[in-house]
Amino acid sequence: MRSLKIAATGMHAQQMRVDTIANNLANSSTTGYKTRRAEFADLHYQQIARPGSINAADGTVLPTGIQLGLGVRPTAISFDLLQGSLEQTGNDLDVAIEGRGYLEVTLPSGLSGYTRDGSLKLNAEGTIVSSDGYPLAPDIVVPEDARSISINADGEVYAYFADQVGAQLLGQLSLVGFANPKGLEAMGSNLFLETEASGAPNATTPGLDGLGTVRQGYLEESSVNVVAEITELIEAQRGYELNAKVLTAADQMLAATTQIR
Repeated sequence: MRSLKIAATGMHAQQMRVDTIANNLANSSTTGYKTRRAEFADLHYQQIARPGSINAADGTVLPTGIQLGLGVRPTAISFDLLQGSLEQTGNDLDVAIEGRGYLEVTLPSGLSGYTRDGSLKLNAEGTIVSSDGYPLAPDIVVPEDARSISINADGEVYAYFADQVGAQLLGQLSLVGFANPKGLEAMGSNLFLETEASGAPNATTPGLDGLGTVRQGYLEESSVNVVAEITELIEAQRGYELNAKVLTAADQMLAATTQIR
């Protein structure tokens, strides 16, 4: 019976939906995390009688036909681009992106990674790096005797020294935009990689080309809405149970058929 396979595809789809929701809830406190959504489409249809087929010698055609669906399939797990709320930390090296854009870091492989996690640090050489130790691109080095750091909305990084009145410009943070940010490849650790679907990266000054600005002393919180996720979890659970009932009913029908004498 087709219903066995159809119900199985429905259960698989709802399980994937639950997995996605579980990942969202697990990352409800992850800096810069964007809510993921599982998306589905119907599977192929068996054309028992095609719409428009000739049904009589006088040329009468079927107005609708008979098209039997064969289940559901996953099409994508995409993420929302909604801005997360900003949490004030007071840390000189914490930056939040207000608007579109990503910070660029250089990975050990030499490739560029992109992140919205602005919890920056200093390594042993004084270079500004990500939480995982990857240096920002372009490199910005903070002198050891710097008393404090200031980062303005345009991404300019200034250092203040005990023996100087004015600030010294160390460099400027750049933001990277993509034509299709949802096409980026997630690699974990709040990092993304460029793909053909995302388009080429466009690095520019914060506030230009439709990109956001930088706010020092803040971090972007996860955009996960816990209440909405719990509601969707209940819906996914009910959907799974309904497909399981279809599976049970189809099995019982098959059992009744085999017992016919």
